Amino acid sequence: MSEQIINRNNIKISGSGKQPMLFAHGYGCDQHMWRYITPAFEKEFKLVLFDHVGSGKSDQTAYDFEKYKTVKGYADDLIEICDTLNLKEVIFVGHSVSSIIGVLAAVERPDLFDKLILIGPSPCYINKTDYVGGFKQDDIDELIATLESNYLGWSSYITPVIIGNPEKEVYAEELKNSFCSMNPDIAKQFARATFLGDNREDLFKVTSSTLIIQCHPDVIAPVEVGMFVHKAIPQSEYVLLNSPGHCPHLTAPEQVIASIEAYLKNKSFEN
Repeated sequence: MSEQIINRNNIKISGSGKQPMLFAHGYGCDQHMWRYITPAFEKEFKLVLFDHVGSGKSDQTAYDFEKYKTVKGYADDLIEICDTLNLKEVIFVGHSVSSIIGVLAAVERPDLFDKLILIGPSPCYINKTDYVGGFKQDDIDELIATLESNYLGWSSYITPVIIGNPEKEVYAEELKNSFCSMNPDIAKQFARATFLGDNREDLFKVTSSTLIIQCHPDVIAPVEVGMFVHKAIPQSEYVLLNSPGHCPHLTAPEQVIASIEAYLKNKSFEN
């Protein structure tokens, strides 16, 4: 069973430390996206990287359209990974939709998680009464319709918007290639689970200490969303980076590393 899960999620373990630091990539990405961040923590922590089922070099045959209809399916995988590897007091680092996947896992199994580090989280992308998600319902409906009818074209359009750094187009190209490498049917369902979900109420149930890292401007997760997450999670800290876009771990890794190190500097861990 252990080997099956390791292969299913293409799990890679490195680092010289004892406390696990678990990295979860965002939509359309894979664990390679963390390559600028992980070297800063490999001496002090046990690094665990993986690919969500349907992404990267995960086992595509393990994808279940019913299970992954919502992001809860990925949260269940996350818990299973922790249990399989016997990970305790996990420092979870999640980007974008994986921030919410980590929140769901931590709410269900708070015993597994020490801290959550959420980069560009959004519990709900659609504007609601007294809530700014960044998008109108019609915007999301159009986005979903476009990606379902022309996924490759949508990927080419949306990836520069996500990166948000015209001068760093190499990362937009990398993200586009990553999007386009996914099975289109899986990518479409993952997008629906991401953009149509509403997990605002789950934030209030988080008991783990949490760091929220956000960029400005970020058209995917605007400042109002980050502040909502910060106010909703009881034990949370908020950092606004001096960098645009939605992928600072690629475009501004030094700022992400500095933010995480500052957050963890007073941390004590007993084996």
